[in-house]
Amino acid sequence: MPSSHAGQSFLAGAVCSAALIYLYQRVQVCDTRRGRKTEYHPPSAPSDKLMDSCALDQRMIRKAEGAILNRTSRLIIVVERCTNDHNYSAILRTAEALGVQHVYIIAPRCIKSTLTSNGDEGDEINEVELKRSSGQTVKRATESEKQDRAMHHLYARKATEWLTVTDFEDTKSCIDALRKDRYQIWATDLGQVATCLTEEELSIHASSHGGKLIPDKVAIVFGTEAVGCTNEMLNAADMRVYLPLRGFADSLNLSVATALVVHQMFVLDPTLIGGMSEKERTELRQAWYSKLASQRLLSSRDKKHRSKLVTYLRGVEELERKMLAGEPMQQQVLEKLEKKAAKQAELDQIENKLAADSRLAVKDLVENPPAPITDMRRADEHRTCFVGKNTKATHGDAWADMPATANLPVTHNATASFFRDRVATKNP
Repeated sequence: MPSSHAGQSFLAGAVCSAALIYLYQRVQVCDTRRGRKTEYHPPSAPSDKLMDSCALDQRMIRKAEGAILNRTSRLIIVVERCTNDHNYSAILRTAEALGVQHVYIIAPRCIKSTLTSNGDEGDEINEVELKRSSGQTVKRATESEKQDRAMHHLYARKATEWLTVTDFEDTKSCIDALRKDRYQIWATDLGQVATCLTEEELSIHASSHGGKLIPDKVAIVFGTEAVGCTNEMLNAADMRVYLPLRGFADSLNLSVATALVVHQMFVLDPTLIGGMSEKERTELRQAWYSKLASQRLLSSRDKKHRSKLVTYLRGVEELERKMLAGEPMQQQVLEKLEKKAAKQAELDQIENKLAADSRLAVKDLVENPPAPITDMRRADEHRTCFVGKNTKATHGDAWADMPATANLPVTHNATASFFRDRVATKNP
């Protein structure tokens, strides 16, 4: 009898387990806020993802393809009269990281105009003008501040390699361009007439754009650090919006606000992700794949030679400006000027060959892109510490065992070799 009870108990337990598994797979959860049922499915298996790996071939092309497939043109970030170059840099990085392809800048201060570096990242910065959020110049900038700002500029320059940044001289011309392309304009605003960026509040206005929380094409505008968007922009906006805050502080740093607002819009409407025409995707493939190839086809020796030519020609341009200003020139300086044409021709030859080889290396990849990396996190072998040389040296011991500072060698499937081999094969 005991064994019979045990068998019945086992059978009952098995039936219950099977029922629970079935219910888990078929469960429906009622969303009471919207009065509808949403079916939840088990998450996809990790094997569905294509992760970055040192064993992965065509790694950078796959990563570029992953970024392209997630890029959106449905959402544009507009920065109106920002007065702080740190915020410009951070906003550009945010746009690139979140997958927003287009950034419009109204009456910009060029991100390169406030800081000039004579060397590579981490080197001394000789000419610096830092500005606070109010627009005032920082008269006494410490070396640490200079280096920190230099790194922000470096990141911004890298971000703009993969962004389409459009400048406008005034607010009206930007509004006209957005209207021409049929974008709705949402201006961020702390006024009490603004609509909160939540599903509940946006659903009240959804009927005005096809029942969707977010319009098919929308530009989100961020104004100056001190006073926000101009009245001209606010009056032209289809909607004023704000991010819900819960503390005494009723505003955020401009770059932080941009990151949180844009991320919230993707949460509210995940279909923004990848919202781009196939024509624009193909154009990005051509530009990005070629750029990736051009960054890797030259050997270290050739890169140094090209860099010296660029530096030489910049020096000549500075000498020419001094000559126009009436400054006296020594004979050796005049001889340097005489070599300008030959140096320029040498640089042009390098650049033209590099451009042609880059297009050749990726032509068939543009037409038939490989499977994309679906998770953009780097493998430990490819992680890099994004700080200057001096900072690395300062924290060397504390950071010694961390993946980002290990500088692990890539022993196979190196991207540079991949592109060089393709050019060699196509140019026997």
